Amino acid sequence: MDDILIVGAGIGGLTAALTLHAAGIPCRVFEAVPEIRAVGVGINILPHGAAELARLGLEPALLRVGIETKESVFFNRFGQLIWREPAGRFAGFTHPQISIHRGDLQRVLLNAAQQRLGADHILTGWECTAAAQDAQGVTLHFNNRPPQRGRAAIACDGIRSAIRRQFFPDEGLPLYSGVNMWRGTTIWPRFLSGASMVRAGWLATGKMVIYPIRDAVDAEGRQLVNWVAEIATPRHLDRDWNRAGNLDDFLPAFANWHFDWLDVPALLRAAEQVLEFPMVDQDPLPRWSFGRVTLLGDAAHPMVPRGSNGAGQAILDARALADCLAVEPDTETALARYEAARLGPTANVVLTNRSNPPDAILREVYERTGDRPFARIEDVIPEEELRALSEGYKTIAGLRRGS
Repeated sequence: MDDILIVGAGIGGLTAALTLHAAGIPCRVFEAVPEIRAVGVGINILPHGAAELARLGLEPALLRVGIETKESVFFNRFGQLIWREPAGRFAGFTHPQISIHRGDLQRVLLNAAQQRLGADHILTGWECTAAAQDAQGVTLHFNNRPPQRGRAAIACDGIRSAIRRQFFPDEGLPLYSGVNMWRGTTIWPRFLSGASMVRAGWLATGKMVIYPIRDAVDAEGRQLVNWVAEIATPRHLDRDWNRAGNLDDFLPAFANWHFDWLDVPALLRAAEQVLEFPMVDQDPLPRWSFGRVTLLGDAAHPMVPRGSNGAGQAILDARALADCLAVEPDTETALARYEAARLGPTANVVLTNRSNPPDAILREVYERTGDRPFARIEDVIPEEELRALSEGYKTIAGLRRGS
């Protein structure tokens, strides 16, 4: 068959299927789990990712279930404002930044893929174990399922990718950053602009990321608020989107965070759910494409979730892949060109997320103040330096205003 075989129906896999379909390239998606369910908590789609989803006609559906983010704001752990900047279209980008529940995003992508490709092209309960290839095509092997033949295979099966492991068997386990995360959602009244993405504190004493992901979820007009608590810790767990977390393990670090715009410990205590997993990534790979097989998204470049950029990079991968396959008749050459276009930029994001993500602003203030309140932020760090930290990350991430 001439189909492109996609392994994994996550954000990267479904976006790849939709972009290939839009380019007139037939494909099928094979997902390991028997039923695709909403998992995880909140996620951000930055303007460059939103632009690609808009090209697929999905922006209205995403805005119906998510929040168009208006601003990014940074505070110290005493609730003092460090830096505020507009986000998405409010900052001059053509497309919005969208804060959304991961399950809602996946549902929008899945519904579109089933409608456009046909439900029989999105197969669940197919756990891929290996890929084999010859001059004519690729054969995917599955656990308790018959092999499937196609023109090429795209591994979108995440950080534990079986196909990545096939090509890099000695890579080892994901690399732990030294930071553990607890994530959750809470129904809560609107705070700040009602569409603000908050980063506060620093890892040594506790850092929070807080933003709404669903609007008007009850009769009181409250929102579903996503929050992430991050603490530097030697503890290391396997990454698992569904691991239950214990509030007592991290709440003490935030017990005094009573700000005039948000009571953080109350927000945490009122959580609907708490999940726990470590902040991990992998070193950038020397290559992704092997003949008719390539990697995409977390299977290609798992990155620590700082900078709200993991999903966006997977979406950009999907666009580059479809563009290369659409114009290059030789499949192996197309996959090599896709790798050449995306490997370097994503490696830069992986490494920058480790050292100087947007929340490096919080680190600079923490270190310069000695973790004490300040009288004026201008006396701690100049506005030009704050702006440079923020704009530098946008450039590396591929965010360009007016595009």
